[in-house]
Amino acid sequence: MKISIITVTYNAEATLERTLQSVAQQTHPDVEHLIIDGASTDRTLEIVKRYNYELLRNTASALPLRGLGGYISEPDKGLYDAMNKGLQRATGDYLCFLNAGDKLHSKETLAHLASSVSNSVSVSNDSPIGVLYGDTNIVDAQGQFIRNRRLTPPEHLTWRSFKEGMLVCHQAFYINRQIALPYDTNYRFSADFDWCIRCMKEGEKRGMKNLYIHEPLADYLAEGMTTANHQASLKERFKIMAKHYGLLPTIGQHIWFIFRVLVKK
Repeated sequence: MKISIITVTYNAEATLERTLQSVAQQTHPDVEHLIIDGASTDRTLEIVKRYNYELLRNTASALPLRGLGGYISEPDKGLYDAMNKGLQRATGDYLCFLNAGDKLHSKETLAHLASSVSNSVSVSNDSPIGVLYGDTNIVDAQGQFIRNRRLTPPEHLTWRSFKEGMLVCHQAFYINRQIALPYDTNYRFSADFDWCIRCMKEGEKRGMKNLYIHEPLADYLAEGMTTANHQASLKERFKIMAKHYGLLPTIGQHIWFIFRVLVKK
């Protein structure tokens, strides 16, 4: 089973190397790592080249790499435009987005994923897996564990599960490339939320199941988000939920969110 890891970068010299190292250390033999860079002006590309990544000249088609990784560096129209470029290039059976600074949890992470798919298919040949998902650890700049992610994945994940919020971290969400739809670039901050829902809807249409891997899959670097971006992200998520679940159910769900916060205080 081939797995594609896609990392979008821009001036990421301070954090990228830990991500490159975590991919290079994987024991799983069939890994493709794509770096989609937005024309960085710092040492990002110098670091990428040290790992012998191949320059991807044709971003419109998916061609197998000769080595572990490949990269492009060109201006883009934002984060989700860059992520769509990664989707166009990926050739793996499953793919995941891993930010610069984030890490695969252990050297065995991808091997465990591949083994889980193999075991599942051997038990139920008529139910292909749409999404592999797991837990996420929050770590500091030194890679030290801070805490578990507040939202935890359910045992049985469907597109309806996201009524409760982003239950699975994007970095712990591995999707079958057959159902990996393009991101909607009309969203600036929460297109990943919409993307997860739409892809799982597509998987459900095709009779695919989703499989919970009961272990941390990613170490997520804790980063601050500006209040303005956070508020804009929440507004987009409300619109996305209303689109997929209906306006009145979404309003009711947000009333429950507020009540739950007040009770915890």
